[in-house]
Amino acid sequence: MTCPSAKVSRVEQGGSADLPGAVMKQILFTVAKLILVGSASVLYASQSWAQASMARARGSDTAESAAAQSKPHDDSFTIGNDDVLAINVWKEPDISRSIPVRSDGKISLPLAGEVQASGRTPRKLELEIASRLKNYISEPEVTVMVQQINSQKFNVLGQVVRPGSYVITNSPTVLDALAIAGGFRDFAKKKSIYVLRQNPGGTQTRLAFNYQEVVKGMNPGQNITLQPRDTVVVP
Repeated sequence: MTCPSAKVSRVEQGGSADLPGAVMKQILFTVAKLILVGSASVLYASQSWAQASMARARGSDTAESAAAQSKPHDDSFTIGNDDVLAINVWKEPDISRSIPVRSDGKISLPLAGEVQASGRTPRKLELEIASRLKNYISEPEVTVMVQQINSQKFNVLGQVVRPGSYVITNSPTVLDALAIAGGFRDFAKKKSIYVLRQNPGGTQTRLAFNYQEVVKGMNPGQNITLQPRDTVVVP
């Protein structure tokens, strides 16, 4: 005959044996739930960061666009022959283009036709093009930028290695011009160099340049900054 206390003892022992398995399942379930919650949080944070970045980028683009539209033109620059212009007509890609100014001072654009560019500032050229496009486009917005300056040149003549015309860049001086032209030939008169400068009235001014003095630091004021159409003459 089996004792009741013995049965109770065996039941309690069986329950104790099943307890670790149930606890382990509970732990695994809790860990899995924490992992899912953490992954969702990371995903939400990533999406929020991406949306914020896109919003900042859109705001930056808008600000840059507004700044570009409000930036004033440099009306001191006059367009000349051979300059390359970047012409943009808003929402009109078939008209917008990069185009050089021809030797006759004109450019040719669809709908606008032949337009005089040389002798005008970029702002005045914008107004002229916009005026011509009004017959075909409602409120045309035109932007003209000088993409490459080829019209402003100086000349170097005489006893230099490479005489010719050169585009003015970075405010060249007489010494710069001589270096660009390759330096002197053997019989160059270095003390008798001069610069011919064109005056508005059609006259010329002769400006002396003594190479020997300038390189010795004796008369640095002779090393002037060249202007468009200046001619450096090396006898």
